[in-house]
Amino acid sequence: MTLDDLYATILARKDADPSSSWTAQLLAKGPEKCAEKFGEEAVEAIIEAVKGDRDALTGEAADVLYHLLVMLAARDVPLSDVLDTLATRQSQSGIAEKASR
Repeated sequence: MTLDDLYATILARKDADPSSSWTAQLLAKGPEKCAEKFGEEAVEAIIEAVKGDRDALTGEAADVLYHLLVMLAARDVPLSDVLDTLATRQSQSGIAEKASR
C-alpha cells in the first residue's frame, strides 16, 4: 500500500455513513477532532521511540501516517500538495530551507 492508496481510501470514505467506517466517523466529527487524534497518535509514537520498542513504534508510525492523512482530508489539503512541498525542499539543504521560513 502506498500513501496515495491510503489517501484515496480516506477520501472515498469522506462522505460515507459514519456507522460504516472508522474513517467516516472520525471525519464526521470535524477537523478539530481529526487534529486531536493525530496529536494523540504522534505522542504515542514518541513514547515508543523513546522506549526503543521497534514493533510498537512501527504500529504507532502507521497510526500517525493514517491520522495525518485523515487530518489533511478533513481540511481538504491534497496529499499531492504536501509531496510537492517536500520535493521543493529536497533541492536545498534543510538548514537553508529552515532559515528561509
